[in-house]
Amino acid sequence: MKKDFYEILGISKNATEAEIKKAYRKKAIEFHPDKNPGNKEAEENFKTAAEAYEVLSDPQKKAKYDQYGHQAFDGSGGFGGGHGGMNMDDIFSQFGDIFGGAFGGQFGGNSAGQRRVKGSNLRIKVKLTLDEIANGVEKKVKVKRKVQAAGVSYKTCSTCNGQGQVMRVTNTILGRMQSASTCPTCGGSGQIIDRKPTEADAQGMILEDETVSIKIPAGVVDGMQLKVSNKGNDAPGNGIPGDLIVAIEEQEHEFLKREGENLHFDLYISFSEAVLGVSKDIDAVNGKVRIKLEEGIQSGKILRLKGKGIPSINGYGKGDLLVHINVWTPKTLNKDQKQFFEKNLTDENFIPQPEKSDKSFFEKVKDMFS
Repeated sequence: MKKDFYEILGISKNATEAEIKKAYRKKAIEFHPDKNPGNKEAEENFKTAAEAYEVLSDPQKKAKYDQYGHQAFDGSGGFGGGHGGMNMDDIFSQFGDIFGGAFGGQFGGNSAGQRRVKGSNLRIKVKLTLDEIANGVEKKVKVKRKVQAAGVSYKTCSTCNGQGQVMRVTNTILGRMQSASTCPTCGGSGQIIDRKPTEADAQGMILEDETVSIKIPAGVVDGMQLKVSNKGNDAPGNGIPGDLIVAIEEQEHEFLKREGENLHFDLYISFSEAVLGVSKDIDAVNGKVRIKLEEGIQSGKILRLKGKGIPSINGYGKGDLLVHINVWTPKTLNKDQKQFFEKNLTDENFIPQPEKSDKSFFEKVKDMFS
């Protein structure tokens, strides 16, 4: 089982952005590869801390993690295999600046100071039916992404001589101060384009269509964002591709209404069916379900079908299907029908005599969520 992100960084859930960053910097410096050469355990701890920081430093990701835990980013639609599919280049390209001057202004793991540039992310929306959300689904989508054109070649950046950084010396009252910053010419990659085909852009990229398979776990919610690693735009030179961010859009069901992991169904029955009792087939996410209504069932009664709702994205079982009974009162009657009801207006069997078990609508709702 994956360790809690807050526990990894040694902070509370109420930690501020500054406290999260400070805690990550402390862990990153402690387990940095330059400080622990050849230490595989330290490298794993370094990656784990970076994964925790990636989530907790982003308000939207943090909110989803607080609500759903690791399952919010699970599988290919989330961080995917250990450490969210992040490698050392991912970490140094995204969070290298957080180390400050702790390692000579370099990005670690590369004595030349050169870092691999990461390509930009792509974003798409995927529409899902309630059935797909209930069962999980694999979607194939066509994505137009930038890839490196054939025939592109690179040469060493003359501005930084392949270092990826430029050094600056500033005179201060304390003396000469030296600082390093990302090379403005090559963006830190240490390379610039030497030759490229005419159809490629200034970075040597062309647009291509690619079909991407996305595994979407059961229980996702509208607005949730999943990540497919390395399926964004390519980066020039020896860079690494960006990611494909998938936003979930839940389509409205014709009969079922979703509330978290529970589903609601309005069942309308006739006055005769309510009096005599009847069996009914109702819609559920995995087909029809037959329920039996007892004689004299009252309008407003709620039947709970256990486990017929939406699976928890955290893997904690399924929600329920709540069937709301609505007795339909006829609006038009013929002469005989009208005479029948007039005859029984004062009959004791037709006079309302609610029992304690016949709770009001508000009491039933209160009981459901208490």
